[in-house]
Amino acid sequence: MPDVTSSATEPTRGGSRIVAFGLGAIVLILLVTGLALFWSLPDANAFNDRVERIFIENDALTSGNQIKLLEILAQSGTAFSDTLSSYRMVIFVLLVFATALLIAALVFLVMLIGLNRRMAQVEQAGIQVNSLLISRDQNLVYLNNMEFKLTEAAIETLSVLAEARMDDDVLSGAEIEAMISGRSASDCDEAAGATRIKRLRDTLGNQMVSDLLVRNIARKGYMLSIDKDVIRMV
Repeated sequence: MPDVTSSATEPTRGGSRIVAFGLGAIVLILLVTGLALFWSLPDANAFNDRVERIFIENDALTSGNQIKLLEILAQSGTAFSDTLSSYRMVIFVLLVFATALLIAALVFLVMLIGLNRRMAQVEQAGIQVNSLLISRDQNLVYLNNMEFKLTEAAIETLSVLAEARMDDDVLSGAEIEAMISGRSASDCDEAAGATRIKRLRDTLGNQMVSDLLVRNIARKGYMLSIDKDVIRMV
């Protein structure tokens, strides 16, 4: 059976390159955006400079009300300067937050792509089974570390498939039905064997396990998609 472990490293390496490229692009875009935003903001001391020019260019403003007005303008300039400083801090925090979100989204995207590729490889190579133990007396199947309680009919179907796999045979639905019922294959219906396969898969429950364990070969029949050396029957 093909080993998908070595081939699984290729998506990982490709994903690392995508992550590195994506991180570089994100940092560059946010850096340019941040510089543009900070550049477009006016100088924090621009208002204070204008107020200072008013003081310098208007020496005739000597009355109490006029001086009071100039003081208010100066205080407004200070408040404007503080506001711009706080805006810069808010923009910086938002840029950092946006960077974190984009990086997280990129990582999740790469993980999803890698998982999809991994699942495609598993589907192509079949399920990796290290041991398959069939206990007819207890109607139990031990698949790697998973225990399945099957019906008597499902055990019979799986046992027939296991015996055929050890002989490198592919059984049609009629042949499966014949071996279980004890009749001649010519007297059995193909649909009866297909029904037994469907019930076996339904009994196993896990769709991925059942679909990959019992493989349907077009125009030939059914077989277990595992190494025959790992099969044991008691």
